[in-house]
Amino acid sequence: MNVDTLVHARWIIPVEPKNTVYENYALAVKNDKIVALLSSKDAKKKFTAKEELTLENHALIPGLVNAHTHAAMSLFRGLANDLPLMDWLNNHIWPAEKKWISPKFVKDGTKLAVAEMIRSGTTCFNDMYFFSDNTAEVCVNIGMRVVIGLIVIDLPTSWASNSDEYLTKGEFIHDTFKHNPLISTAFAPHAPYTVSDDSLKRIAVLAEELDIPIHMHIHETSDEIEQSINQYGKRPLERLSDLGLLSSRLIAVHMTQLEQNEIDEIKKTRVSVVHCPESNLKLASGFCPVGKLQKNNINVCIGTDGAASNNDLDMLGEMHITALLAKGVNNDCACSDAHTTLRMATLNGAKALGMSESIGSLKKGKQADVVAIDLNQIETIPLYEPLSQIIYAADRRQISDVWVAGKRLLENRELTTLKHEELLENSKLWGEKIKK
Repeated sequence: MNVDTLVHARWIIPVEPKNTVYENYALAVKNDKIVALLSSKDAKKKFTAKEELTLENHALIPGLVNAHTHAAMSLFRGLANDLPLMDWLNNHIWPAEKKWISPKFVKDGTKLAVAEMIRSGTTCFNDMYFFSDNTAEVCVNIGMRVVIGLIVIDLPTSWASNSDEYLTKGEFIHDTFKHNPLISTAFAPHAPYTVSDDSLKRIAVLAEELDIPIHMHIHETSDEIEQSINQYGKRPLERLSDLGLLSSRLIAVHMTQLEQNEIDEIKKTRVSVVHCPESNLKLASGFCPVGKLQKNNINVCIGTDGAASNNDLDMLGEMHITALLAKGVNNDCACSDAHTTLRMATLNGAKALGMSESIGSLKKGKQADVVAIDLNQIETIPLYEPLSQIIYAADRRQISDVWVAGKRLLENRELTTLKHEELLENSKLWGEKIKK
């Protein structure tokens, strides 16, 4: 049988079946899909490939799914550090956005972010930002998979002046890209404290009509809870429940402030939670109760947040922090074990985005979104168990190759669809302008 790509690897960690590691295996790709996983010995007999790769010291894992970010904000990386969330937003980030946001800013910031994400093993990201048609165009040109957030916020910006305009532009973007295999969409109301009841009700209806998720910052800080109680007489989740937003469509980001009855409710309504550990730690927002959520069989995935608050888009590092933080917070060394953590960063993210049938694991028939990690490095030897080394020891610089839909976007650490030097120079120019 003829295939496009045949990759032989020392290990393949498919995520499905659970807790599985294949040794001396091969992955075969034709067009944009995985057509087989089998022993290298059998693969050599069965397939003839246009490109055949032998990675003797590597592990293959599914492409990482960054379930929450603001890609273009990479150009604000390090702009305002060591500040609490609302101070950071009100006094630094929102004024900077008012001054600088434009289609060019979003295009250039997205290119920088996507380059970093590819080099960190991310093959799909769930974005929330303005001028999102430009984000989509950039990703199409690069060959990156993305869920475009159709943002709604009760603040006028250079993108839209009111909720009607945000929603109109969002629906247009959805219609424009709905047939592109790399582009999906999700409604992205910013947060309960920035979006009105009427807008949220409309979003709930439209999401059902268009059959897309809803992606929202929820219960990020204690201040958010207090503000909601003062304004509405109820906590944000209760308000969202009353407005009809709690369902399997909802992707709730951060969720650091949760009571047991709220955990029970999101379990009942099958809400997905995005854990952003590094951003939460840096902004001192609190701790998402990952252990409790997992014990309740709630779908928990991982996001980086934006580089302005993290300050990187490194999902490999995010998995490392996720696993360690869960153990410390829960006083349980078995909490968020290596296999569970990888699943959070892959299949769970795909499930939250409504894409688990096509991405999130290495399985016959799924999209060939694949990451190769070189484990024959000083930092990851000796090697007793490959996944443990990936979660607890490996560095993103050990990611050698990345494929999205069967197309190699990173080859031996070199970007294939982006120009490294051009990215560096352009991003430096933006930095010089912004800091003036």
